[in-house]
Amino acid sequence: MEESRKVSANLRENEKYLRSRLENCSDILIRPMRLGDKHKVDCLMVYIEVAVSNMMLDDSALGKMINHFWEISPEDIQEFVRHNSLGIADVKKLENLDESIDAMLAGNAVFFIDGYDKAMKISSKGYPSTGVMEAESEKVLRGSREGFSDSVKSNSALVRKRLRDTRLKVEEYKIGVRSHTLTQVLYMDDLVHEGLLEEVKERLEEFQIDGILDSGMLEQLTEDVWYSPFPQYQTTERPDRAVQEILKGKVVILCDNSPEALILPGNFSSFMESSEDWYHRFEMASFLRILRYLAVIMATVLPGLYLAVIRFHTQILPSALILSFAEAREGVPFSSVVELIFLELAFELIREAGVRVPGSLGNAIGIVGGLVIGQAAVEANLVSPIVVMIVALTALGSMTVPNEEFAVAFRLVKYGFLILGGYLGIYGIVLGVYLVIGHLAGLISFGIPYLVPFIKKEQKGSRGEGVLRVPLRKRVLRPLYAREEQKIRLKRKESGS
Repeated sequence: MEESRKVSANLRENEKYLRSRLENCSDILIRPMRLGDKHKVDCLMVYIEVAVSNMMLDDSALGKMINHFWEISPEDIQEFVRHNSLGIADVKKLENLDESIDAMLAGNAVFFIDGYDKAMKISSKGYPSTGVMEAESEKVLRGSREGFSDSVKSNSALVRKRLRDTRLKVEEYKIGVRSHTLTQVLYMDDLVHEGLLEEVKERLEEFQIDGILDSGMLEQLTEDVWYSPFPQYQTTERPDRAVQEILKGKVVILCDNSPEALILPGNFSSFMESSEDWYHRFEMASFLRILRYLAVIMATVLPGLYLAVIRFHTQILPSALILSFAEAREGVPFSSVVELIFLELAFELIREAGVRVPGSLGNAIGIVGGLVIGQAAVEANLVSPIVVMIVALTALGSMTVPNEEFAVAFRLVKYGFLILGGYLGIYGIVLGVYLVIGHLAGLISFGIPYLVPFIKKEQKGSRGEGVLRVPLRKRVLRPLYAREEQKIRLKRKESGS
């Protein structure tokens, strides 16, 4: 790679290089000007039109600086720039032209002065963004309504707003040969294991790609077992959830242009938690967690279990129920396996259509489509009513999972159980459970087993990460993600004498 070109003291040379690099970039403005007493000093301002709109006309630190330059001599301008520029505005001095272009492409203005061999990066309002938004996919009844936006700087500020501690570190990386996407790694310096942090940094730097447009691309490139349907990174669009995980000793990755933060290591138990679990009383939070685990089992196993029972093991059901099933299926021309797969795929189509169609019309399609297709299919004797109910319960179970990516994995695994139960009976269901648990037990996310804490006994007082949520005052120790010397997270203050 050729050495970067230094900023020249000759403004014309700098301008010639910049104009050659920025040729046909009509959105980037190169504005020459003459400043100083009797306008003797040539200057150059380079910026993206939308990102730095009318900066010089605004009542800003930069505007005041330029107005000041109109009235002083050329020698005083260079002296002022050398010694005072960093105090009058948010300015960083740059020594080479490629750095200057990168700074300009990041949404800043870059200022050149004839006779001065450095460029000045002047921070501005930056690219347009949506600002702080309400969390859409992780709705809660209690807790903050703030959600991450598309701006990585705003997102790290939302985390810093909740963790006002200098031990919260924010390290920046630029990923993508062409996109130069700004990525931030957030962690608590005294809590995170050094080995975990080093591994995260190594993985971020081990690949080369044209561009990273979303944190989902980053996730797929850096996860351990790329072929697994189960996500190994937890995602969240809630700053308070990200802070909860940082305080456990985990690492959070924020990617520019993505409102989703990546939390690692990921584990099964964390995917089943909602951010509001720690805001509600422990009795209700524990009940809701148990409900979610039952919903996951139902969403995965129920269709296959139904097929196994009605095709191979009818003797385990009461006679009245078997007769009811047989009567409901009377006249249906398809086998029970084909019938169930047909209806499951129909509901997947409705779900996908509801997501893609904009606004309230999408909700209407989901509700009306489900009712109309289900009712029409039953009346046409294409499916039996019991199968419609099975599919509806399965869909409800998958929607109960707080994390969408995690729910998608079970939606896929469901079809495997459906085939196994339909053709091997209960033995197929047992085989499927064995394979899924075996796969989950073998998953490692950054050195942490995926099924923690179910496969590793933690110390008393660090519980609360499993199925039941212990009372907050009993949650004395941090989980195993944090360093040993920082295990205690809660203790009573010593009363004064």
